Amino acid sequence: PADTSPAHLKALFTSFDERFRGRIKLAFDAAEVRPAITYTVEPALDALSAEPATIRLTGEIPPGARQFTWTFGWTFASYAMIVRNRPADNPATQWLEGGQISAPIALSAPAPVFGRLATAWRYLTLGFTHILPNGFDHMLFVLGIYLLSGRARSVLWQVSAFTVAHSITLGLTMYGLVSVSPKIVEPLIAISIAYVAIENVFLSELRSWRVALVFAFGLLHGMGFAGALKELALPRSEFLTALVSFNLGVEGGQLAVIGTAFLLVGWHCAHRAWYRGRIVVPASLMIACTAAYWTVQRLSL
Repeated sequence: PADTSPAHLKALFTSFDERFRGRIKLAFDAAEVRPAITYTVEPALDALSAEPATIRLTGEIPPGARQFTWTFGWTFASYAMIVRNRPADNPATQWLEGGQISAPIALSAPAPVFGRLATAWRYLTLGFTHILPNGFDHMLFVLGIYLLSGRARSVLWQVSAFTVAHSITLGLTMYGLVSVSPKIVEPLIAISIAYVAIENVFLSELRSWRVALVFAFGLLHGMGFAGALKELALPRSEFLTALVSFNLGVEGGQLAVIGTAFLLVGWHCAHRAWYRGRIVVPASLMIACTAAYWTVQRLSL
């Protein structure tokens, strides 16, 4: 078995130091700096948890600098960059793609204080973008739901079950009442996508067990949403507002996926005799193959 002891992982991090430096850029007023980097790895909390690792960049801010930008190119996924001038400040959050340069961040200006409406809009937007365009796995699950049948009743039952389920676990997880390791949740989410897609190949009408399974899978996806939301450092003063708004944004993203699928293929094609053979089955098989790959990938992490 691979050595995952903190000492070995720290040595591994250190051996990649120069490569890591080549993937990050920290610039003050467009002038790049070379920070000192230290790596810390703590023992895992339990057998299912990963070893917590901290990479700390330190250095002196150039005299007179007014703002800085950050770039991290060692990821293909989107991630949240959270900035606080002081621990008690509201966080300034930006969603970035791997290699994307952040918007300039002022050094002297205090962190913005968001009112309830501003907080609601901010997290509504973050919830929507967590699905479109950043949540490819959740998009494929929703497409799998849609492809089962072109009937509105079928889509409504499944989407309702999924919405109720993921809202439950999103809330419970964010309030600390439920905690399941991402090592379990993420592979199961991929399996849920594969299952729904494969079932579409053999099933063309909604069945009661399908609704129950979508509900169960929704519980998993809710924990996945919570993992992303925890990265955003919800404001303590407007925690519930941010949580509800994020969830509504997720719903908006899901409805946008379904609406787009309906406009592209459902509206004109769902009643055609060839729709299932040429659209539903091939699309479901592609979704299943993608999800199977994700399952193997996530189990190997």
